[in-house]
Amino acid sequence: MKILVVRFSSIGDIVLTTPVIRCLHQITGVEVHFLTKKSFSSLLEANPHLSKIYAIDKKVEEVLRRLKAERYDCIIDLHRNIRTYKLTMLLGVKSFRFNKLNLQKWLLTNLHIDRLPNVHIVDRYMETVRPLGVKNDGQGLDFFIPQKAVVPREELPTGDYIALVIGAAHATKRLPDDQLIELCQKLNRPVVLIGGPGDKEAGSRIKTKAGRHITNTCGKYSILQSASIIAQSGVVITHDTGMMHIAAALQKRIISVWGNTVPEFGMYPYYGRQPDKNTSVEVKKLPCRPCSKIGYDSCPKGHFKCMREIVIDEIVALV
Repeated sequence: MKILVVRFSSIGDIVLTTPVIRCLHQITGVEVHFLTKKSFSSLLEANPHLSKIYAIDKKVEEVLRRLKAERYDCIIDLHRNIRTYKLTMLLGVKSFRFNKLNLQKWLLTNLHIDRLPNVHIVDRYMETVRPLGVKNDGQGLDFFIPQKAVVPREELPTGDYIALVIGAAHATKRLPDDQLIELCQKLNRPVVLIGGPGDKEAGSRIKTKAGRHITNTCGKYSILQSASIIAQSGVVITHDTGMMHIAAALQKRIISVWGNTVPEFGMYPYYGRQPDKNTSVEVKKLPCRPCSKIGYDSCPKGHFKCMREIVIDEIVALV
């Protein structure tokens, strides 16, 4: 049996599919392939449960001929959009589609009516493959770091350092610089700032103002290398980002900081049946929160209370 799993983006969403990949692969005689975007294919390149990875820039037509030649038995559609519907029709095979609960998310973000089930998105992903007889093995997420991406320990601070993920895809999911600086100033252990190229300037500002115990790696390393830095850390402080899910896959202790999004969306750090090592920090009972299931470039209300009212000393105490 040959199965194609589809999830185009993004970092966290792809990492959250890994229990499905693993549990499908555990079925005798099943070969698992994955279709995603090229910019995210490196996340899965070392995954031993995948036989092939197909990657696209924009259109499924880029790999359609090769996908047709595979003659899949079925498609596991964990993205569920117009593009994946089109793919299913073009391949002409049976598909099992993830229920995105868009109506329930709309009710929560627009009317603050909570009709979302108290179920993590991983378990909802697993429901998609239940008709195939696949069960969750409870082992949590997977993230495999190839040896070539491992950052040598001598390039990192000595001791039990803190990995602080300063970035986020949207500004309303990220602590403002002044709060990140305050946090770094109050932490009495080495801190390694983690972020992408877009976080490089912010990382430089934070390091300059926070002290000599700060190491800024933003924009210096790849996603896989940043994961290696997280793997070697003592504790991870992170916003609601893809790196948060990578940290959970690496079984790290996490302090997750939530702004306009909420854990109730079912995308908090996932450990399966392993011990829960996450503590969420958030401003609860804020009438305008959550304002979006994703995020904005700035607070729609202008006050940004969901982050501005985060008590930095609470995070420091948790560390």
